Amino acid sequence: MDVLSGLESISVAMCSIATLLWMSIGTFSRAEGGEKMTQRVIAFLCVTSAVMLFALHYMGGELWGSRNVARPFALVALIVAGAGMLNIKGTDVQGETNPHQIMKMRRAEAEEKN
Repeated sequence: MDVLSGLESISVAMCSIATLLWMSIGTFSRAEGGEKMTQRVIAFLCVTSAVMLFALHYMGGELWGSRNVARPFALVALIVAGAGMLNIKGTDVQGETNPHQIMKMRRAEAEEKN
């Protein structure tokens, strides 16, 4: 495997892992420090992937058959890394109760009845 195909494969794999972690951040946030650790891992993967994508572009490589795709994807990876490090610290962004809070309220009501 040459360097360019290795950069392509590794950068796409790292982006895929970061995407999967991003989608499952709710699961990791159940643990005390899980959310922060996952945010750091996502940011690390995205920044590393962006560096690889920039290197791929400037070395003349192609991503999915196009030479012009690597740089925009690298910028998107940097934006996701920055957004992933934003910590809203439990602030309710959507304005509605999440399922975990509903479950806790139901348990508290059941305990009060007993």
